Amino acid sequence: MSKVITDKERIAEILDRGVVSEIIPSREEFLRKLLSGNKLRIYIGADPTSDSLHLSHAKNYMFLEELRQLGHEVIVLVGDFTAQIGDPTGKDSARKKLSEKDVKKNVKSWISQIRPLMNFDDKENPPRILYNSEWLSKMSWKDEIELAWNFTVQQMLERDMFQKRIRKDVPIYLPEFQYPLMQGYDSVAIDVDAELCGTDQIFNALIGRTLLKRLKNKEKFVVAVNLMENPKTGELMSKSKGIGVFLSSPPNEMFGAIMAQPDEMIEVLFINVTRIPLAEKEKIMELGPRDAKRVVAYDIVKRFYGEKEALKAKDEWDRVFSKGELPSELEEVESKGDIISTIVAAGIILSKSEVKRLIDQGAIRINNEVVTEWVQPANKGDVVQIGPKKFVKIK
Repeated sequence: MSKVITDKERIAEILDRGVVSEIIPSREEFLRKLLSGNKLRIYIGADPTSDSLHLSHAKNYMFLEELRQLGHEVIVLVGDFTAQIGDPTGKDSARKKLSEKDVKKNVKSWISQIRPLMNFDDKENPPRILYNSEWLSKMSWKDEIELAWNFTVQQMLERDMFQKRIRKDVPIYLPEFQYPLMQGYDSVAIDVDAELCGTDQIFNALIGRTLLKRLKNKEKFVVAVNLMENPKTGELMSKSKGIGVFLSSPPNEMFGAIMAQPDEMIEVLFINVTRIPLAEKEKIMELGPRDAKRVVAYDIVKRFYGEKEALKAKDEWDRVFSKGELPSELEEVESKGDIISTIVAAGIILSKSEVKRLIDQGAIRINNEVVTEWVQPANKGDVVQIGPKKFVKIK
């Protein structure tokens, strides 16, 4: 059995880095628990609604791993059952329902992406992976009704997204009311001491806190982490919108995606997704946006792919974007006659109108020459650049 570490400085370093936004009921009480020497059971749950996670998800599992390294039992909960309903959080309309087949496919990809972030091979205290279908799929109508008696419709309607939908006369489906109940019951089924969640999930986590208290007379800490939003625009990384740096990206693509992030995101990425000591932050920021991003990008890629691949990705980025050379490896796509049809058929850009917009902005090049006309042939051997970082070669 692993020993629980109660080093006050180490615990403070984890809690105070800037990843944690709020702790309920309080940071002081949670700190006392961590210093008590008692082994806590802590979990984070997420619905596999996409086959790719992004860096804002990564920081959650990095934080959970740090708590595991203190000796606590940590659980990665896969919401394979709740994913088929759809979390209404932050949505102005009902989420698209997923099939069981879709969910299983996403789960497989999702687990492989978080493996570099957590030591699943630890012999004494490995992270556990659980699936909420193990208990939710076995619940009867009677079980659900018994749970539902713990809450009122008015409590559910307090959620901002439901208020917005009511004002816009947009439907709210009954399963969306049931979702927080199901997610809340996860805490009861696992019998946890603490739940790690994003700030957008506090409502659901508090439902679980209420249920755990009423059904087992047990207190649960809610540790809410930030969402890594852009400090200027408030925009979030989003798997559903395809915005962000995705964990499924190969090293070169991941490095380039980090370098393409707005300058105001450098400090956000530094704090959340690197573990470079905070004492070095100002020194790195003084390097300027480009070089500071290179340091951050290298550290993040190294975490996922190792030092050798991170160094290769950094050298490749420097060669292509600093020296203006072509990438060492080019994806090949089949010509469809003209450049617009070729780009759309290859799935690089999804609509012809979007390709036309990029051409008008001077954002597409063929053999390093800016494309100025919509009617432009795509010939064998041509190297096409779409935007600042996407290169393909015509077969």
